[in-house]
Amino acid sequence: MTVKQKKTLGRIILAFLLLVTGQVLGEDSPFCIGLALLSFGIVGWDVIYKAVRNISHGEVFDEFFLMTIASIGAIAIQEYSEGAAVMVFYQLGEWFQGYATGRVRTHIGELIDIRPEYANVLRNDEFVQLDPYEVEVGEIILVKPGERIPLDGEVVEGQSFVDTAALTGEAVPQELFPGKKAISGCINQSSSIKIKTTSSYDQSTVERVLELVETSGTQKAKTEKFITKFAKVYTPIVVLLAVLVAIVPPLLFEKEFSVWLYRALTFLVISCPCALVISIPMSFFGGIGGASHAGVLVKGGNYLERLAQVEIIAFDKTGTLTEGCFDVQEIVPTGDISKEELLRYAAMAEMDSLHPIAESLQRAYGKEIARADVENIEEVAGRGIVASMAGHTVLAGSAGLLRDNNVTFTPADAMGTIVYIAIDGIYKGYISIADRIKQGAKNAMDGLRRLGVKQLFMLSGDRKENANRVSESLGLDGALAELLPEDKVNGLNELFKSVKNGGSLVYVGDGLNDAPVLARADVGVAMGGIGSDAAIEAADVVLMDDEPEKLITAIKIAKKTRVICWENIIGAIGVKVLVMVLGAAGIASLWAAVFADVGVAVLAVLNAMRALYIRV
Repeated sequence: MTVKQKKTLGRIILAFLLLVTGQVLGEDSPFCIGLALLSFGIVGWDVIYKAVRNISHGEVFDEFFLMTIASIGAIAIQEYSEGAAVMVFYQLGEWFQGYATGRVRTHIGELIDIRPEYANVLRNDEFVQLDPYEVEVGEIILVKPGERIPLDGEVVEGQSFVDTAALTGEAVPQELFPGKKAISGCINQSSSIKIKTTSSYDQSTVERVLELVETSGTQKAKTEKFITKFAKVYTPIVVLLAVLVAIVPPLLFEKEFSVWLYRALTFLVISCPCALVISIPMSFFGGIGGASHAGVLVKGGNYLERLAQVEIIAFDKTGTLTEGCFDVQEIVPTGDISKEELLRYAAMAEMDSLHPIAESLQRAYGKEIARADVENIEEVAGRGIVASMAGHTVLAGSAGLLRDNNVTFTPADAMGTIVYIAIDGIYKGYISIADRIKQGAKNAMDGLRRLGVKQLFMLSGDRKENANRVSESLGLDGALAELLPEDKVNGLNELFKSVKNGGSLVYVGDGLNDAPVLARADVGVAMGGIGSDAAIEAADVVLMDDEPEKLITAIKIAKKTRVICWENIIGAIGVKVLVMVLGAAGIASLWAAVFADVGVAVLAVLNAMRALYIRV
């Protein structure tokens, strides 16, 4: 609780005690009237000031105006205690709302309290403690057990486990070892490790995540915008109705004016829309905080709302539904050559290539290749490799490479990428290489369908055969393959034709090559967002690990947040309309209106705070 909140609460308690004391002395007692007016002055002056200030700025019909008119009107008809009570309980409701909002912000701050305070940097053969902003790319930093990793980098020495929960929501520690990528914001747990930095602090994952969450509240959902517009129209209407309640019945039925003025004031108090105005944004802000805790970063309430209305989801393939890591699946030699020998020739031919396929061949071979064994390597664009080794000419590549060199062979009927091998113009066999489907991908697709997603598609730049294999394995509704980035946008435009009014189309990609289509979708979701500049820049939602099942978590949180919003809207409006009718009929008193208004506001805020603790 802030100092300002403590002072405000003290004023409210003092005003309340004065009001209660006056009631004990008797409503008609001069002391009661004096204490009621004193109570009104203690809690009402700032509300009146804000009402006058806003009117001078052209903002007439707001909650400050309503409370000022209602309380002063009650005092004018000699209902002193009730006039003071209007201000006391209004201030109590406002204080509670402010306190609750502060708690939500504090809780979110705690969830993403991942900013490192320092970095241990190797300079002049010793480690010195510096501000992370002072560390340059390529420097060596030491991270001890219990410390946060201050910058992104690659482990060069040591082995340890790190807690990634603040970023990914994953409770199981992740192992780091030399060559493994280290992400800033994670907590080192078991032993010291040395990391070579790969980015400056202002470009690190931790800083980008903090910036993303801090600005997430600026993107308002349609429901939030609707409530703001609704309040601007609603308030003048209820003020006009209150005026009619005060004037028309006395003129038509010759009733006492003070009676109907009292009813009109009751009408005004309960009509205050502050419960809606504060609770709806708080619901979305809480939903964003709850999602952050689960490792899902949402850039604004508008994206959370659209995610709750998803009808169609389109996926990239490599790195999204598959591991993005190619492995040798099958080695098929012909003639007198062995599998190991065929793999050795392929690995030697591809030794200079950085292509994932070449890396998979060398990884499968698992032995060091001496450069002296390879005399010459020539890469044929789009075809493969022609290499000379130990007096032999080796072809390793596509079927087109063998055809270009007049090698007779039978095309393989195998899934994945096929590397054909020929030695001295004679076909020796092939090696099939494929990208593994992620372990949880099938469960994720099944879970999305249970959530009501109508269609699941894949848009891939890979070969048609590979795309179809993955699509069939996961039970998708279809796949488009061999697409360039602009082709993916065209494919997404075709999918938009199937989206019905009110629904949304979500695209899930790796955020690197998919920027145009991520931007075109209603909601662009980046998989494996950790460490990816393009993911955070282009996407609307970032899943901080690369597991497809986390998309189910994101949608569930979005749907539950939307339900909470509509609970507040329907509940608040329903109660207010009921009490307004009862007040106009003379059944509900000004006291009842005050308690109903404050009660609705408190319940709406408490309900909104549930969004912060959504667990799926």
